[in-house]
Amino acid sequence: MNRGRFAVPAKVTDWSIAVGVAALLLATGLSGPHPAGGRELLGSTLLAAGALALAARRQAPLVVLALAGLSAVGYQAAGFEVLAVSYLVAVYSAVRAGHRAVTLAASVGLLAALFLTSVVLPGGPAREVVAQARTTLEIAWLIAAFAAGEAVRQAERRADEAERTREKTARRRADEERLRIARELHDSLTHQISVIKVQSEVAVHVARRRGEQVPQALLAIQEAGREASRELRATLEALRDDDLTPPRGLDHIPHLVKQFQTTGLQATLTIDGDPHAVPAAVGRTAYRIVQESLTNVSRHAAASTTSVLIDHRPGTLAIRVDDDGRATPDAAPTPGLGLLGMHERVTALGGRLRTEPRSAGGFTVQAELPTNRAS
Repeated sequence: MNRGRFAVPAKVTDWSIAVGVAALLLATGLSGPHPAGGRELLGSTLLAAGALALAARRQAPLVVLALAGLSAVGYQAAGFEVLAVSYLVAVYSAVRAGHRAVTLAASVGLLAALFLTSVVLPGGPAREVVAQARTTLEIAWLIAAFAAGEAVRQAERRADEAERTREKTARRRADEERLRIARELHDSLTHQISVIKVQSEVAVHVARRRGEQVPQALLAIQEAGREASRELRATLEALRDDDLTPPRGLDHIPHLVKQFQTTGLQATLTIDGDPHAVPAAVGRTAYRIVQESLTNVSRHAAASTTSVLIDHRPGTLAIRVDDDGRATPDAAPTPGLGLLGMHERVTALGGRLRTEPRSAGGFTVQAELPTNRAS
């Protein structure tokens, strides 16, 4: 592909070639020995038609090959002694498009037809000698056109392969960089979360030794620290292609809802439809949607109750998380990274996501994920 700043459109190039070849053939045919009357008009028309057909050589190379070949036989039968330039260009285009066998067969047939046409027409032995010489010349030109088309096709194929190799290399380097960042982030977060987890466990232990009631908030911090550590390890192991730790999915959502119940949030879970196995990617996305939604409810919504609905529909897994928080239709919240991440996950699976305030107050997150078992 031409990436130059002033690249000429392909259609303009093709039409310029077609018009130029038509003008060349008409000038050559009419300036040399040619018939008069109706045969002159027919031959001129065929000369122009075969050349102008070259404008479509990229879109329909075999059709153009046939039209150029028929026009060459036609105008030579009409009495025009002109080299089949249009057909040579068509041969080049057809071979470049990869139609080598068809082009070779068509060219053998055309040479035979042109030779028979030259022999059948009146002119005596001298004409036969001229016909043989011209056939030899046409064979040479056909070989050259065929070779040129094949050379360009191979060059383009190698260029495409080199481009694909560059893209693969770039993707591999990007993946390696993301893995490096993930590892560094894991190391940093693991340290901080470990400190929080240890301190919360010490506080719980001390409270129990003293016979004091452990606050629910402290227990929630302890469990959240353990869960965060597990997820960080699972994420890093997934990035390392380690399948020993299974990813979070639909089966983990009930435990997730119970976790948020320990924080004082009245969270309920309802599972409708006919539960069945879903693709791993769908299960992971469903878990992340519920997790992010409940996290937003706990942190930002000032809600007292929230409901989670998992609905197994034919070909679709529907997820809905509603809360009775302070969000109103008149003051829609600005989407944060969590909502944007949900949109990206759902869109990547070909699903749909709605996140908006409810008319009765509070916020709703609704997602529909396709569950094509073939994926």
